[in-house]
Amino acid sequence: MRKQIKFSRAFLPCSIISCALIIFGIVGFCTKGINLGLDFRPGLIEEVRVANPVAEIVYNGPASVSLDLSAGQMDIVISGTGVANETRQMNFALYKTVAELAAEVNKIDDVVMTVRDGSYDTTKLFLNSAVTNQLRTEPLYIYPAGTSEITTDDLRAALGDEGVAIKQLGNGADASYQIRMGVSDDEAQNDLQSGVNEKLYSAFGKERVAIVKTDFIGAGMSKSIGTRSIIMFVCVVVLIWIYATIRFHWDFALGSVIALLHDTLIMFTFIVWTQMEFSTTVLAAVLTIIGYSINATVVILDRIRFNLKMMPEAKTFADILNKALNDTLVRSILTTVTTLFAVVSLYVFTTGSIKDFSLAMIVGLLSGMYSSIFVSSAFISLSRRKWRPEFGIHHSLKHVRADE
Repeated sequence: MRKQIKFSRAFLPCSIISCALIIFGIVGFCTKGINLGLDFRPGLIEEVRVANPVAEIVYNGPASVSLDLSAGQMDIVISGTGVANETRQMNFALYKTVAELAAEVNKIDDVVMTVRDGSYDTTKLFLNSAVTNQLRTEPLYIYPAGTSEITTDDLRAALGDEGVAIKQLGNGADASYQIRMGVSDDEAQNDLQSGVNEKLYSAFGKERVAIVKTDFIGAGMSKSIGTRSIIMFVCVVVLIWIYATIRFHWDFALGSVIALLHDTLIMFTFIVWTQMEFSTTVLAAVLTIIGYSINATVVILDRIRFNLKMMPEAKTFADILNKALNDTLVRSILTTVTTLFAVVSLYVFTTGSIKDFSLAMIVGLLSGMYSSIFVSSAFISLSRRKWRPEFGIHHSLKHVRADE
C-alpha cells in the first residue's frame, strides 16, 4: 500500500502563510496601489518609433491619391473627377527593396517617391498613423522597422517623468515604445496628444517620429469598465458557490469559494508588488484561474464525498481528507504542470499584454493547485472538526442519496 501523506498537518501553517501573503498584498495596495491599465483609467496610450525615413512620397496632380501599406504590398488608390479611378498594387514579393519599389511607384503620373535608403527590405515598412495617408505636395514619409535608435531613457528625458509611463515593446532595433499618460476630466484628447507629440518632435525631429497607433479612453468609459469588471467577478463567484452548494454541501461550497478568493488575492498581491499593468487581459487571466481552480477543487471535493461513503473505518475526518488528497495528488500535479508548459511558452516567446497574461496565469496556476489542496480542505476540516464516524456516515449517505 502506498504511503499516505498527512496533508492535514500542514493546514494550520499553510493557512498562516496564506494570511501573511494576503496581508502583504493589502499593505502593498495601500502603499503602492495598482498599476491600472488604460482600460481602467482615463488617459492616452501611444506607441511610437523613432527612425530615419527610408523614403518620402509627394503628389502634384489634380486627383485624390491615397497610400496604404499592408503586410505584403503597397496600394496606391487614385480617384477624382476627370481622372481614371484605379488602384495600383505593388506586391513586395516582386519589389523586394525600397529602390525597386520606388522605380515602380514613379511610373504613376505626378507621383514622386524619393529614396533615402534603397537597400532596405520592403516587408518591414510602415507609415506614421498620426498623419493622413493622402498624398500631397507635402512629403509623406515611409519608415523602416528594425532601426530603432532610442531607449526608454531617451523618451523619459523628452517627455519628463511626471504622469508618464513608458514601456518597451520588442527588443533591440525592433523595439517600439508605449507611452501612457493619465488625463484629467477637463483635458481633451487632442490637447494631450498634441502636447506629447510636440515634445517628441522637439527632441528627435518631426520627420523621424512615427506614431504606430494611438488609443484614448475617457473617464466615463474607464469607470464603466471597472464597475462591470467587479460585477462580473462577483457574479462568477456567486454562481460557483450556488453550483457547489447544490452538488455538495454548504461547507464544501464555502471552502471552494474561499479557495477562489484566496487565489484572486494572491494574484493581486503579485500584481501589486510587481506593478504589473492591470489591464483587461490580466483580468481575463484572473477569471481563467477561477475556472481552472474550481475545476481542480471539485475533483478533490468529489473524492472526499466518495470517501465519506467508502471509508466506514475512518476514525477522524482528517483521515478521509488525507485519503482524498492523496488519491487526487498526481492528477492535480499533472494537470497543473501540463498547463504550465503552454503558459510558460507564451511567457517566453511573446511580448506586451500576452506576456503579462501568461505571467499572471503562472502565478494563478500555482496558487490554484496549492489552494485546492490546502485552503479549501483546511476550511472543510475546520467546519467538520466535531465529525464522528457514526454521524459522519449517516450524514454523508443522506447527501449522496440526495445527489443521486
